[in-house]
Amino acid sequence: MVPELGSFSLILALLLCVILGTLPIIGASTNNVLWMSLARPLSAGVFVFVGLALAILAYAFVTDDFSVQFVAQHSNSLLPMRYKFTAVWGGHEGSFLLWTFMLTGWMVAVSIYSNSMPLDFSSRVLGILGMLCFSYLLFMLATSNPFDRVVPLPPADGADLNSALQDFGFIVHPPTLYMGYVGFSVVFAFAVAALLSGRLDSAWARWCRPWANISWAILTIGIALGSWWAYYELGWGGWWAWDPVENPPLITWLFGTALIHSLAVTEKRGVFKSWTIMLAILAFSGSLLGTFITRSGLLTSVHAFASDPSRGFFILGILAVAIGGSLILFAIRAPMLKSDFSFDLVSREIFLLVNNVILVVSAASVFLGTLFPMVYQAVTDDLISIGPPYFNLIFVPLMILLVIFVGIGPISRWKKTSVSFLIKQLTKVALASIAIGVALPLVILMEFSLPATIAMALAAWIVLGMVKDIANKTANKPDLITGLRSLSYSYYGMQAAHFGIALMVTGVALTSYFSTEKSVLLDAGQSIDVGSYVFTLEGSSQVRGPNYVGDEVAMSVTKADVPIATLLPQRRIYIATGTPSTEMAIDAGFLRDLFVTLGEQKESGAWSMTIYVKPFIRWIWLGAIFMAFGGSLAAADKRYRKLKKRAEDKALINAAEALQPVS
Repeated sequence: MVPELGSFSLILALLLCVILGTLPIIGASTNNVLWMSLARPLSAGVFVFVGLALAILAYAFVTDDFSVQFVAQHSNSLLPMRYKFTAVWGGHEGSFLLWTFMLTGWMVAVSIYSNSMPLDFSSRVLGILGMLCFSYLLFMLATSNPFDRVVPLPPADGADLNSALQDFGFIVHPPTLYMGYVGFSVVFAFAVAALLSGRLDSAWARWCRPWANISWAILTIGIALGSWWAYYELGWGGWWAWDPVENPPLITWLFGTALIHSLAVTEKRGVFKSWTIMLAILAFSGSLLGTFITRSGLLTSVHAFASDPSRGFFILGILAVAIGGSLILFAIRAPMLKSDFSFDLVSREIFLLVNNVILVVSAASVFLGTLFPMVYQAVTDDLISIGPPYFNLIFVPLMILLVIFVGIGPISRWKKTSVSFLIKQLTKVALASIAIGVALPLVILMEFSLPATIAMALAAWIVLGMVKDIANKTANKPDLITGLRSLSYSYYGMQAAHFGIALMVTGVALTSYFSTEKSVLLDAGQSIDVGSYVFTLEGSSQVRGPNYVGDEVAMSVTKADVPIATLLPQRRIYIATGTPSTEMAIDAGFLRDLFVTLGEQKESGAWSMTIYVKPFIRWIWLGAIFMAFGGSLAAADKRYRKLKKRAEDKALINAAEALQPVS
């Protein structure tokens, strides 16, 4: 009976979404205050009922209710409790319910923090989000109900959760990624509401920027968690594979990065309006693309959830209506999006525009490389593979060009910047960056690599450019502390994010060009040198977990006869399914990781394994943390916290002006 309450909750949420997606929008068009005021309580109601459905599904998992088909397919009585709970998003139906719940959470957040906006505008935003939620709930109830029962008799036990998903990374990565993904639905709703209302000005950009920044920051962390999870869970020692399921979040992130920069220009200068609207639509499109790929049956992957093509057609219909409709509205409203360009060809506006073009071209190249093999197979029934060589050939040069402009943009000035000023500001920065790029790899790793040198020079270019810009902005202040306090959160957020890019560039370059890898066969007591480390196999033993059995190997690591660590990689067999799994052992450090992947044991008793020494790989994820912190810091800028007061002040001024006699 309890699972049926879950279905009933989804139906009630669907009915509330019907009202939310119609009456507030009609009320905004007819100036009906009562209908517009329904948007906030309806959003809360949808959140409550979808949240109740999610809680009921979680209860079915933790109580081993195998009469629910989704539970029977993705859980087992031996599964540890923490994975029973997170198995809720271990398959298509549950993960889509979580996705929808995330959307309702964003809706409630908008309803709470939209008091600074005109009622008609916030009603349109919530109404559009209600339409999206309606389409998701309809899709779920029609094709993917997580509460469907097993008929006629439920199994005595469940099939178990995919062994690759029985990991801490699975607990944190999908919810974070979904939260960032779905956040761009809010920005999309702001864009469509602006097109409907005809209001697209600096105030609109100011309302929209915090939501875009927060969504971008969360998505950054979500992608970083996915990269980290892939690094230590899949056993190949890599951090990015250009997988067709990995790429859509990156596409969304690239569009989102362009969007937050374009919003800054629209807010400060009132230009790039059409560009900003288009980027909002594209960022949202990227999130729907990821949903379509993982749930359409186009591919089979540990990341993919569904193999039923009918679901893919349904999602494709949602994508066509949402994106196609918004693009038609964009075309109709195009005349009102024109801006008065009053800036020089050498200005911060142009540098930001160039940055955005590079980001959009990068996203398009990843999109093409991701979708082309699927389209080719659908048309010709033949397989074609587009792997890392294509992506690296196209993507890396674009990122190098982007980093160059990242260093120039903050130092340039709005409206007009003289070339002589830029040369004076950046000549010493460029020379010092080149020197650092040559020296650091030699000093730290005692090796030379031209690509690594270029990457280090680019990272230094960003950091030294930041220092120069801060020095310029605090030069006329009484002292450094006063100067630093005068700078806004938004400015510090930008610099933190750019510093994160520098850290990431450093980590990617050094781990890509200076990592060491050896595949070996070792018996107890044997050693192998990898880089400057000595790995010795001390022995092996059997291990048993709550739902698996396996073998564990003890590897001692020394450097110059000094003990460094003992690594314990495992090879497991999961009892419910008999599925083999490898658990890597990693000694993580700020400057390097030692990584061991265990293979099979031979008849002689020797173990096959792969050993990696990966310098500076943690800097990739440290860079992502700085970038996300920068996005959050920018969203916390005090001018966004004062939006409500400004709106109230403006209302008082307008009222006072209305009482003034006409001269």
